Amino acid sequence: MTKHVVVGAGPVGLAVTEHLRERGDDVAVVARHLSGRLPEGAEHRRIDVTDPALAKAAFEDADVVYHCAQPPYHLWPELFPDLTRGIVEGVEATGARLVVAENLYMYGDVDARITEDLPYAATGPKGRTRAKCARMVLDAHDEGRIEATIGRASDFFGPRVRESAVGEQVFGEAVEGKRARVFGNPKLPHTYTYVPDFARALVLLGERDEALGEAWHVPNPETVSTRRFVYLVYDAVGIDPGFPRILAVSGVPLTLGGYVSSPLSELLEQRHSFEAPYVVSDKKFRDTFGDAVTATPLETAIEETVAWYRDEAIATQPIRLSTDTDRPSEATHQ
Repeated sequence: MTKHVVVGAGPVGLAVTEHLRERGDDVAVVARHLSGRLPEGAEHRRIDVTDPALAKAAFEDADVVYHCAQPPYHLWPELFPDLTRGIVEGVEATGARLVVAENLYMYGDVDARITEDLPYAATGPKGRTRAKCARMVLDAHDEGRIEATIGRASDFFGPRVRESAVGEQVFGEAVEGKRARVFGNPKLPHTYTYVPDFARALVLLGERDEALGEAWHVPNPETVSTRRFVYLVYDAVGIDPGFPRILAVSGVPLTLGGYVSSPLSELLEQRHSFEAPYVVSDKKFRDTFGDAVTATPLETAIEETVAWYRDEAIATQPIRLSTDTDRPSEATHQ
């Protein structure tokens, strides 16, 4: 049986783990901290893989390693290269195959459809860091030190995704009956990636030899405007169509807001992607792998995400103690 090791226990790492466990595969998750429960049957290894020797120990029995980890957003330039270097050297020492989950920051400000052959033209620190890490992985492959492939996704949404342009500030607000907060011009088209689709694509890339040595844009649902995306979220929640659904922040307010609001400040480097059309092509993936992995239809993906947020809202509600004035119900008599 193939042994899979997933580095990172965020939304992407857990989605990969969940997909592998649903297939009955043997999976270990490497993470120093867990923010929630692992899928049933997954092993947890609390190891710091920035140290190549420890990474080697973590990957000793691995056939495929998935790099789905990332440091705190504001510390990417300081921490991401060492994290990636440790994983690459650990994989090299064990002979495992490496699959890396990436976003699209390395391309920088793009004025055309986003394809894999674009140059790494990012000028901001996070984009340059992503480019540096991608080159580190692909150079190691080209030098024959490792077997590696990269899957890239646009802005995430889906179960467990909270810190995203359409995470808590769209789905969370909608489920609570509040207005969504979006960045830039919501009338423009913007590609969003459903995390379970990303996970299935990463697993496929790790299984196919033709994926090696290249970066791939994973399958995405149909691209719509951010306004349309948000309206579909509120439709799934069941909010009245007349409800004012969007509070958009752009231009000068976005720039000024970045100094006092962490989510805004972290998006400043990527503001171009919200103030111009941002359309990602997954044609290369589809042409190569056919229908081995297809994107979940957008409305279905949104409905599944709303369901997760609702379940989380119920699970985190404080327990209200009954009082003498409460009316009795079946729930209080077990």
